[in-house]
Amino acid sequence: MNEPVLTTENLRIGYSGRGGVRRIIADHLNLTLRSGEVVCLMGPNGVGKSTLLRTLIGMQPPLAGRVFLDKTDLATLKPREIARRISVVLTERIEVGQLSVYNLVALGRYPYTNWFGRLTPHDEAIVQTAIAATQAEHLARRYIHELSDGERQRVMVARALAQEPQVMVLDEPTAFLDLSHRVAMMQLLRRLAHDTQRAVILSTHDLDLALRSADIVWLMTTDGTVYSGAPEDLVLSGAFEKAFANCEITFDRYHGQFRFHYSSVHRATLLGEGLIRKWTSHALERIGYLTSSTDNPTALRITISGTEQQPCWHIQAKGHPERCVYSLHDLVTLVREMSPSGN
Repeated sequence: MNEPVLTTENLRIGYSGRGGVRRIIADHLNLTLRSGEVVCLMGPNGVGKSTLLRTLIGMQPPLAGRVFLDKTDLATLKPREIARRISVVLTERIEVGQLSVYNLVALGRYPYTNWFGRLTPHDEAIVQTAIAATQAEHLARRYIHELSDGERQRVMVARALAQEPQVMVLDEPTAFLDLSHRVAMMQLLRRLAHDTQRAVILSTHDLDLALRSADIVWLMTTDGTVYSGAPEDLVLSGAFEKAFANCEITFDRYHGQFRFHYSSVHRATLLGEGLIRKWTSHALERIGYLTSSTDNPTALRITISGTEQQPCWHIQAKGHPERCVYSLHDLVTLVREMSPSGN
């Protein structure tokens, strides 16, 4: 098993308010971050994910308990010592003017350079290695303001890697990226963790990518509980349902995805099979219909015919003549018109 590089002991996180009144967000946290692992920190908005991250990296003092970095109390370390062991990539876009990619990555060597910031040949080699590890060689001579969001985030990871940290901490690293770049970023972080044996912890709202990429999930709830385990273990234990119990969604353990709550739910009989049936059921669920393949009497009955390339949906609804449509868009439109509530 990989060695622990960051642990918490009865950690209490929160804020000291006016008049010395403390706002406790979570308490009695005993968490472990191991080398070579990717940990995804998840939970509803406002539960304190950023507060936990800030406490773990020393930007915010704990209300009680301790954070250990490689068995050393974080509170006893000087900022430069922490910077040599922990690197941070924040969500906020940092304006760096006419700075080149290479020079930005080189800033990751600041914990090791002298007051003048002069790079040694060893430092230069580390910068080159970080750029290569993030597959950003083709960007090295470009300026930061010329980069896309995906390229910029990749370069920020390279800068963090140039610090040669034991732990890389990222706050919403995929927040401004499209789907392909979100996937690429998660694959990059997973590869870096496993290949370099660094520990990576990142906060994210992207459930699907977390389920596919994380070795461990830390799942925060509104009552201050933090569930820790492999993503599949947390799915099976019902932790995701508990974490989002008060939200407008329900976690579907079977399919590994969230589903909306509906104020009213209708039932429909859906006869068909294969891929067409799956996505027909998905489209109907989106407008508040639960489907069943049993031939029980329902106010709405839909039968799929034709082929996967040219499907046809036959619609029978109480009080309406039978209709046939040839796209799911038309199906949804017609069912809405026929719905008793007009949803």
